[in-house]
Amino acid sequence: MGEKDLTEKILEDYNDIFADIVNVLLFDGKKEVDEHMLYNMTVHSQYKDDKEMLHEQERDVAKYWKNGNLEIAMFGIENQSKAEKRMPVRVFGYEGASYRGQYNKKNIAPVITLVLYFGTESRWREPKNLKSLINIPEGLGEYVNDIRINVFEIAWLSKEQINKFTSDFKIVANFFVNKRRNKNYVPDDKTTFRHVDEVLKLLSVMTGDNRYEEILADKKGVKNMCDVAQRLEDRGMKRGIQEGMEQGIQQGIQRGGNYMIYSLVQDGLISPETGADRLGISVKKLKANMMNTGYQYPDGE
Repeated sequence: MGEKDLTEKILEDYNDIFADIVNVLLFDGKKEVDEHMLYNMTVHSQYKDDKEMLHEQERDVAKYWKNGNLEIAMFGIENQSKAEKRMPVRVFGYEGASYRGQYNKKNIAPVITLVLYFGTESRWREPKNLKSLINIPEGLGEYVNDIRINVFEIAWLSKEQINKFTSDFKIVANFFVNKRRNKNYVPDDKTTFRHVDEVLKLLSVMTGDNRYEEILADKKGVKNMCDVAQRLEDRGMKRGIQEGMEQGIQQGIQRGGNYMIYSLVQDGLISPETGADRLGISVKKLKANMMNTGYQYPDGE
């Protein structure tokens, strides 16, 4: 499993995050799902391909919603940084396995999958239902079962929707919305973190910017995204100073090497041709450089 999936799973596997996502995206912010009524379920299932080879498929996060011993529903979350054309096939496989697992149960709970799309460059333009991917012979369309996927474009959530989140996912959603609007967005969210490590790791992986995760090495005093922005600025300044010093050292070494060649040519220890060759320049350029820096070019040249 990729680092992205693992990082997202760490954040969303917290019940407060999971319940918040479900409540806002499915129930318009109403507190229908209590985090204490959520229980982890297996994310692994198996299937055979057309060659009878057994494969394992794995959801990102999956939980039971229970009231006592009664299972009300099964929720699964799938995270996507890019739109995937065959996502309906994947979701069909996940949900089919979940329903098959309930075959011998007295009451079958509904299975609902939320596809969270974190892309910021464009909206989800790939198919959202299974039949869109199938070449169905004429006359069979009404007999082919369809499945529709529930895609939620996080970077396109409205301000009203974002304000309904009460967990750290509000910070995540706000970040991606602003990142979509401005690629150079400097985090200015003052919402206090609850799961600071997991949020920063998620942002690091999803943006490809390792600085967010580097902050974890010394996150003391990081309480919100404003603190994160300050740390990023401080790290940028330190890095700029360090790079400037290193560049100056390299230039000094190069300049010192040039002066050494000038001195050897001036003292007649090497010929101008040899000096020019070592510096990768013409003899004419060597003479001009030596005279401009106060060295004496050999007489007679």
